[in-house]
Parts: sequence; C-alpha cells; structure tokens
Amino acid sequence: MSETPPNTLQYRFDGPEDAPVLILGPSLGTTWHMWDRQVPELAKQWRVFRFDLPGHGGAPAYPAGSVTELTARLLATLDGLGVQRFGYAGCALGGAIGVELALRHPERLASLVLIAASPRFGTADEFRQRGVVVRTNGLDPIARSAPDRWFTSGFAAAQPAITDWAVQMVRTTDPGCYIAACEALATFDVRPELGRVGVPTLVLVGSEDQVTGPAEARTLVAGIPDARLAVVPGASHLVPVEQPAAVTDLLVTHFSTAWQPIADPGTGQTAIPAAPVKPALAAVPVQAPPVAPIAEIAPPAAQPQAVGRPDPYDAGIKVRREVLGDAHVDRALAQADEFSGDFQEFVTRYAWGEVWDRPGLDRRTRSCITLTALVAGGHLDELASHTRAALRNGLTPAEIREVLLHAAVYCGVPAANSAFRVAQEVIREETTPQE
Repeated sequence: MSETPPNTLQYRFDGPEDAPVLILGPSLGTTWHMWDRQVPELAKQWRVFRFDLPGHGGAPAYPAGSVTELTARLLATLDGLGVQRFGYAGCALGGAIGVELALRHPERLASLVLIAASPRFGTADEFRQRGVVVRTNGLDPIARSAPDRWFTSGFAAAQPAITDWAVQMVRTTDPGCYIAACEALATFDVRPELGRVGVPTLVLVGSEDQVTGPAEARTLVAGIPDARLAVVPGASHLVPVEQPAAVTDLLVTHFSTAWQPIADPGTGQTAIPAAPVKPALAAVPVQAPPVAPIAEIAPPAAQPQAVGRPDPYDAGIKVRREVLGDAHVDRALAQADEFSGDFQEFVTRYAWGEVWDRPGLDRRTRSCITLTALVAGGHLDELASHTRAALRNGLTPAEIREVLLHAAVYCGVPAANSAFRVAQEVIREETTPQE
C-alpha cells in the first residue's frame, strides 16, 4: 500500500482474486515475511492476506495498546477491501487476534488456527518490564535475544542467515509500537471465555517452544470446544519459519476440511458459508429460526436504577495492578490480615480508585508528583515501588533523574541523596535485559 491510514494495517495479497480469503497473522517483532514459505502452497487454493503489526516491517508507526484495537484495525482494513468472511491463522500475538475474532466477531470467521498461542501470555509484569527495557535500551537487546526465544539451538546454528534475518527484523521495528504491543499482551486474558469459541479450531505448537509451549496449547484445547492439537517436533516458538513444510501441511489440511468455499457462478466471487455451531467437514445450510411477531414479544422488565456513585474499588484494583504490577499487589494483599485488611481496602478504593483513576492528569505526571512527595517525606520503601511504577508509566531513567534533581532543590539534598541510591538500584534491576 502506498499509504496506510491510522485505523488500518499494512497488508499484501497473494493468490487468485476469486479464491476464498485466508489471513495469516504475525508474531510480535516479526513481519509478514515470517509466512513466506507457506504462501506458495496456500496461494494455490486461497487468496492469502498477510498484514504487518503497526511499526513492524516499515508499517506506519501508529501504536495500538490492546488486542481489541489491533483486531479493530484488521477488520477496518478488510472492510475497506470488501472482505467479509475469511479463514485465519495467527502466531503468538497474531493468535491472540484470532481468538479475539472468534469471541467478538464470530460471524466473520470461517475457521481458525492458533500457533504458539495462549489464552494468557505469561504475566502482565513480564511484558511491562520488557517495555521498560525497550524504552531504556532500545530494541537491540531484545533483537539479539530473539533467536534464543524463537528457534531451537540446532536450527539457529545451522541457519545463520535466518538467524540474522530475525535479529534485523526486530531491530527495524518501531520501539513505541513494540512497547504498545507488549502492553496489548500484558492485558490479554481470555481464559474464562474459551468455551465461547465456536469455529473449527486447530491449535499448533512446537514441541520445544519455551515461550508458549505445549502446556499453553493444551490449555487452549481443553477450553475451546472440539479444538484439535498438533505438536510439531523439533520446533520452537516461530514454528512456521523453523518447520515450514509441516506447518504448511497442517494448515492446508485444516482449512480444506473445516471450511468448504462455495463459488457463485453469476458473480465469480467466492462466498464462505457461515460456520456451523459445531465443527463439520462440510458447510450445512442453517434454517433460520422463526421470528415472533412484535406484538407477541413481551417488553423487557424494568431494571432497577443504580443509586449513588459506583464503588471505586474495582477500578482501583485494576489501576493499582497496572501501575505497581501484579507481583507487588499480590504480596500486599496476601500479607493483609484482620488487622491490616481494612487499610489495604482503603488504599485500593481511595488512593487508586478515587485519585489515580481520575482523568485530570496522565499517569506519567502522577508518577512525577508521587516521586517528589515520597522524597519529601523520606518514604524510601514506597519510593522503590513507585520508581518501578514510574518506569511502567513511561518515564525514562533520565526523566526520573530530573525529577529527583528537582526534588533536591525543594526537598533537600540529604533526602534526594537517599532517593538517588534507592532509584539507582531499582532502575538497574528493571532496565537490565534478561539474558
């Protein structure tokens, strides 16, 4: 595409124009080229549609911070092209988009393959810390470690050209878009909803995947009705690259049997029938249920109106976890007992639900204010946790340094001296890439 609007995605088509559309979704840090070795075979039967995530593969850098937003951009792109129904295969973050499609837009989806996917990718803390590392050090540390996460050691050693391609692919990604994609994975959790996935689903995983391995794949299969599992031997996370032939065969078999396209001889277009309630080998026409006359439909019962303000506790616990991290909040709540439990509830409801959740200031600004107040009060334990929070909220180490220097003028040099020691240690821990 010559120009990609902010609400759409960069894409390309391969295969016959009158064939049913099959979409291939990429993993975080990759481009549509991760599917290059599947396309020649798939394009014999399908109109293959590949897309790049924002800021990946030279795509415009319009960050998207949730899987829901990425899915909306994909659908906006397809709507503009007149593509209404399609098959979908996605790897990792691309798989999360596939689950989102199945849950929120089942009428668009004919069949689904989830590769190296999970109903929840690690923990929110892990992905938010990765964002801190990228914000501080750039993408080079992530790029250099990508082959270890994506490929088995034998493959990486035997295929230096592909290994170098993987490193360069990550290095050329826009850092802001990469961080936003980390946030999308941090907040993705569909474990309670898997039972509502109603399209024919194949879950595919590499036997050596240490990122989202067979255990996560089995969780998907256990939760999705009638889903099937395929474990590819000798492959790690980026299965389509490491074992292209095996993945291609599995995709061809699944999409050939789980979804049969019907061509309209009058228009030459290919229509994909609606997915049945249960996976079937061939599409079966579904008789629409009779619609009751309007007069026979009873009016809905009046719902009682909520009185007063909503309890801010739920909003507070959400913001508290997003800012301080799940591990910190879990420890605080686990240590609460009959004596301190009321205080933890008070903090969650009023500090986090009433104040931190107010729209008047963004979280970066609130972190600056909080750090200054903690320096003034000499609250070094709280300063450590809020330095971590400031990094999560988007402050760089250089910006935190400026906050502490400013605090030194107004709060005193001794207080700032202690604050610098605490913050320096936290920043070292949080911004050192994990090898």
